[in-house]
Amino acid sequence: MEQGFTEWLQRSRLTVVEVEQEAGRIRVREHGDACTELTCTSETLVLSDDEGSSADLGSLNPGDIIKVEEADGRPSRIVVLRRVWEEYTSPEV
Repeated sequence: MEQGFTEWLQRSRLTVVEVEQEAGRIRVREHGDACTELTCTSETLVLSDDEGSSADLGSLNPGDIIKVEEADGRPSRIVVLRRVWEEYTSPEV
């Protein structure tokens, strides 16, 4: 059975559960699934509308909705799709 666009969109989104900035790791959860740890490098970029781009995992917050783009099996770019505070103020909630 083919996956619809809405299903694909939900599955490509991850929720940040925990940020371990010093260790270079973030724990994420796929929609309704178990958590996964992602190990980032010093070259991993975090992109967001409110803060631009940086290599600082500290700009991520638990509850942020993100998309991860990989290169060589590791996160190369983390795109913040929605901040946790936007999630709670959204009329969709």
